[in-house]
Amino acid sequence: MQRRRPYRRYILAAHKQTRGTYGPKRLKDNLSNNGVKVGICRVRRIRKKLGIRCKQKRRFKATIDSKHKLPVAENLLNQCFEAAALNQVWLSDITYIRTDEGWLYLAGHKDICSGRIVGYAMSDCMKKEFVHHSDRGSQYCAHEYRKLLEQLGIVASMSRKGNCHDNAPMESFKGTLKNELVYHRHYKTRQEAIDDITEYIEVFYNHQRTQARLGFLSPAAYEKQLYEKKDAA
Repeated sequence: MQRRRPYRRYILAAHKQTRGTYGPKRLKDNLSNNGVKVGICRVRRIRKKLGIRCKQKRRFKATIDSKHKLPVAENLLNQCFEAAALNQVWLSDITYIRTDEGWLYLAGHKDICSGRIVGYAMSDCMKKEFVHHSDRGSQYCAHEYRKLLEQLGIVASMSRKGNCHDNAPMESFKGTLKNELVYHRHYKTRQEAIDDITEYIEVFYNHQRTQARLGFLSPAAYEKQLYEKKDAA
């Protein structure tokens, strides 16, 4: 009689490895990529028996300060979130994280092609120096910021006023970060939050967390695939 594979152990290990963020479909793909072939129905059944659930989503407030008289850029993307190659379009936004010392502000830049967070900065205040499609926040409309983009040869594009869908992929990242990490932490200091968020972005989000639109690859794995295809051409 053929011995049954210890699927419970595999599924529990995969759940822990993916930090409790994967549903049945992505968990099944993760197992398959690691040599464990199992059907989606079995994954659902075992998850239920083990009491495994994804981290729950919560709504979060916007931090956009669009009530200003600074000049805004044209919306060049118009919700077309596609790019043929890396470093053609970056999305940008700012969010905030609560700590016992006060707010910590995170500014991030996301490559629309691979979904990688290509740059980010954290501070105790929303600075205009935070250094690409963004919302109309005063930080992105500031003369210093616009001048810097121009010096770097970057064309600015901005969402329509009050339309979060115009920057949907970046809004998605903010929601993912908070739902998978921030809402499950209590940060005593800003430095504690900085260290935790840096590890999440650099280790998990960019290199381990798969995305459906990338064929269930991580941003790093997707970029590697692009470079391999380019070298083979």
